[in-house]
Amino acid sequence: MSSDLENQVPQDHTLLVENKDEGTSSGLDPNHPDHPVTKVVTEGDYVTFGNEKYLRSELVEAFGGSFNPGLSPPPKHNMGNPGPLGLSAFALTTFVLSLINCEARGVTIPNVVVGLAYFYGGFAQLIAGMFEIAVGNTFGGVALSSYGGFWGSWAAIYTPSFGILDAYAESTGKDLPYAVGLYCVAWFIFTFFLMLMTLKSTVAFFGIFFFLSITFLLLAIANFTGKVAVQKAAGVFGLITAFFAWYNAYAGIANEQNSYITVKAIHLPDLQDRRK
Repeated sequence: MSSDLENQVPQDHTLLVENKDEGTSSGLDPNHPDHPVTKVVTEGDYVTFGNEKYLRSELVEAFGGSFNPGLSPPPKHNMGNPGPLGLSAFALTTFVLSLINCEARGVTIPNVVVGLAYFYGGFAQLIAGMFEIAVGNTFGGVALSSYGGFWGSWAAIYTPSFGILDAYAESTGKDLPYAVGLYCVAWFIFTFFLMLMTLKSTVAFFGIFFFLSITFLLLAIANFTGKVAVQKAAGVFGLITAFFAWYNAYAGIANEQNSYITVKAIHLPDLQDRRK
């Protein structure tokens, strides 16, 4: 059996969950021409994903340190974990900008973050996202690459050669903050949807997207209303978001071989099990 598991050939498939132990299935026809599906079958100690069979103990559980939001097959490539790089890049850039949003030490001009946003929060996080896709983690790839793009686009606003700020120089004075507010609303919507995809993961992993959603929402409100107090509140939630991201990054790097302090993932309650 072990040699068969090692030599199986991965194939693309759409998944249909069936639990032979409980006799449950979604009822879809695997041979339907409009939506061909391949079953995910749970039977005893084994789980079959399409034509690939795994022991339950081999499956990867939800874990923020690997940017994996749910139970999935192990990676098919022998590569390192890119999640901590992306999380660290996101955390540090968010931390610095949030301090400025809080007006820490009286600093209100955010241009010092531009370099971070281009090279660490932007480029490094984008690369981490691409490697997440390479190891088969679609969620991690979409999230990290998207926020890498976010930081690059944010930096472009404060880069004179892009001419973004100059375009609003002759406006009434409200066009720029309103435009940035709309920009933040769009990122709030995207982050909220990602947050919904972490409801089956861990407390720390869910916390990143929960607090980031609040941060974007408060930033949008601050730009629409011009209230400094709301901007400072957004900064506080941004700092919380940064620490959650750093915590998950640490969890993905620290182990018994390199640290005396390791992190144990705390999983969110399974609401589906409670309904059974």
